[in-house]
Amino acid sequence: MPRFMQYTKGSIPYFAGDQDDRVFILQKGIVILTSVDIETGSSVTDQVKPGEFFGVKSALGHFPREETVTVLSEASVVVLTVVEFEKLFSGNKQLIMKMLRVFSNQLRQIHRKIGTILNVIPEDQTTGMLEVAQSFYDDEQFRSCCDVCLKILKRFPRSHIKDKVAKLYEDARIRNEKMSARVSFDEVSSDTSDGSASCFDLPAFERFAKTYEPGQVIISEFEPGDAFYLIQTGTVQLIKCVNGTKKNLDILKMGEFFGEMAILDNSPRSATCMAKTRVKCLEFSKENFEVLMTGNPQLALNLLKLFCKRIYDQKRRFRILVIKDPQARLANVFIMLNEMYPSANPDSRICKFNVTVADVAQWAGLSQDVTRTEINRFVEKRRIEVFDNYIIVSNISDMKRIARAAEVAQH
Repeated sequence: MPRFMQYTKGSIPYFAGDQDDRVFILQKGIVILTSVDIETGSSVTDQVKPGEFFGVKSALGHFPREETVTVLSEASVVVLTVVEFEKLFSGNKQLIMKMLRVFSNQLRQIHRKIGTILNVIPEDQTTGMLEVAQSFYDDEQFRSCCDVCLKILKRFPRSHIKDKVAKLYEDARIRNEKMSARVSFDEVSSDTSDGSASCFDLPAFERFAKTYEPGQVIISEFEPGDAFYLIQTGTVQLIKCVNGTKKNLDILKMGEFFGEMAILDNSPRSATCMAKTRVKCLEFSKENFEVLMTGNPQLALNLLKLFCKRIYDQKRRFRILVIKDPQARLANVFIMLNEMYPSANPDSRICKFNVTVADVAQWAGLSQDVTRTEINRFVEKRRIEVFDNYIIVSNISDMKRIARAAEVAQH
């Protein structure tokens, strides 16, 4: 049962950094949330309005609290467990859509800030899509290049770069035909269904079904967003184009959504989604989204949890990118990798990461030349060992000390 609690003036329901699985709803009183701005290190204060939730992201995502909550005047608060929140969320259609839009907007804002720091915001959508197409071409993924070029020509038939796009398409098409004569594209997913999308295995949904072959681009970064997708079979690769280089973000499997952010906030696509294996998915229009979410609360809840994870992950990345000292940036990358892929032995200080120098450079937002120079400094001090396909950190505590020292110096 949800609990009703009274907090006196000066009370602190929780501190930043706490691990806490409670969700709160303010009934009356004045409550503020105090957090630290990632870029400036200064305090940021937001006031909670009566009827609003707080503590949702960290509770659902099982992450440390990002803010400290302070009661400025006597407050009445409803306190829920995660299970109680999920039950309330699932039964309230208005709440479902409101929270999905709020979290989607928060994630989009972080993407924009990261894009600004990395200088990857193009002049316009067509230029951005052309950069995506060119990155596929440069990596000899000619079929994918053709797909993106066709999307540009279809979406923006009067674009000022249409001739350049058409030329790239024709070149990629010829090269793809030559490659197709030598290479088979019959890769099939070996995944088996976990039942997460079983409610859509009905004849009524068959009219929404689309199939894609390996290497086929389903949606392109910077493309207008007018549809979203639910994977029925196969796997989808999420890709981000950073300064002409493709960065693999994630692998999506059966039962997972993609393309939903553009639907929620009417923005261009934030990533490219390419079929990694043969894929069958359901394609829904923007008009179907609200009906689908409110009619399938468990799917909406899964999407909300996904937003929580993505927001946390992107903020972690953003914290790295605002660090001025390049060596401290790299130290933070190794700390982040250790959080993402913890050692089987938690007492071990030695960590092995299946990444290359190029991977670390992408995470850190540094050029490969700068990254190699700074990594060589670590190697000289015997703090890391570099191999072709993996890197060993001798003592992760050293990386944490370097990161803390840089944070103090910067702020």
